[in-house]
Amino acid sequence: VALKGQSIDFGERKPSNLVFLMDVSGSMNNPSKLPLLKKGLQMLASELDGRDRVAIVVYAGAAGLVLPSTSGSNSAQIVSVLENLRAGGSTNGGQGIRLAYDTARANFIEGGVNRVILATDGDFNVGTSSDGDLIRLIQDEAKSGVFLTVLGFGSGNLKDSRMEQIANKGNGAYAYIDSLREARKVLVEEMGGTLETIAKDVKLQIEFNPAEVASFRLIGYENRKLEHQDFKNDKVDAGEIGAGHCVTALYELVPVGVESAEAQVDPLKYQRPVDLDPAALTGEMATVALRYKAPDADTSVQFETVAMDSNLEAEQAGDDFRFAASVASFGMLLRHSKYSGSFTLADVLELAKGSLGPDNGQYRAEFLAMVQVAKGLRR
Repeated sequence: VALKGQSIDFGERKPSNLVFLMDVSGSMNNPSKLPLLKKGLQMLASELDGRDRVAIVVYAGAAGLVLPSTSGSNSAQIVSVLENLRAGGSTNGGQGIRLAYDTARANFIEGGVNRVILATDGDFNVGTSSDGDLIRLIQDEAKSGVFLTVLGFGSGNLKDSRMEQIANKGNGAYAYIDSLREARKVLVEEMGGTLETIAKDVKLQIEFNPAEVASFRLIGYENRKLEHQDFKNDKVDAGEIGAGHCVTALYELVPVGVESAEAQVDPLKYQRPVDLDPAALTGEMATVALRYKAPDADTSVQFETVAMDSNLEAEQAGDDFRFAASVASFGMLLRHSKYSGSFTLADVLELAKGSLGPDNGQYRAEFLAMVQVAKGLRR
């Protein structure tokens, strides 16, 4: 199930009021952290113009405003401030976040993009350090129309799941950046999706047709699952979609009539199989329902679409589907999933190589290289 947010032409984008909230604590003193972060934000600054405003807040033992809100046309000044930053000290993340949001609200652009971009290795250890305090602060600020993007850098002490949770509560997105190439992808090529949220609290609910599907399993997204009753509850928070942003969820299905160890259950004593609705006999595989809120709305809207059973062989599926399947299979193998069956890294490579497609940016080729490295490590 794939979703793509509407792309926005760069020339028609909304003006942006951005606050770079940068971790300059001692833990960021590493080539893959602060130096990479500075280069990435310099690339983003070079894409801005006179419609935009940029401020820079840094935090270590204390937080400070090192660049007041400045016109995006003054990229030389923004780049100069970034170049002069150095790492050192402990991490007062909570104080930095407060100052960043205060700065964003003071320069709020009505009808524009108002966003704090938090860049850190996630090592909050001084000040407002409890998850509960941070999340409440970020949720309250999101209600004012200032959203949050979180960028993670480095490895070792990276608090990946925590940072994703913080971004989600701030009506934003989280991205991990480990190279200049990835920084360009997130901050330049995908700038619209990184900065501009077009739908918030996006929820999917899928009903599989029992006449076609004996059992099903969502692959991944363990930290995104909701209870069935939360689908229509607008008070329950969910993920956001940025302009041009793509999201893909994969399900493993066991068709009716195919034996599966997972589907082997004893018959029920007190219940009989329910009568199927006539719609179940029309070849429909599933009904997919989507709910979302506009960025400035509190009430969600819903629409549905039906997926038919097309009876295609796997080899007949499109490049995007087959490549996504190879990525999911790779993840299952890395996690030693019991569901990976007899699939191997060699199978992942074969599936991915046959579905590269145009590969703009060579990102799929980069995935192939990653699988090759993993395959070499397992010898």
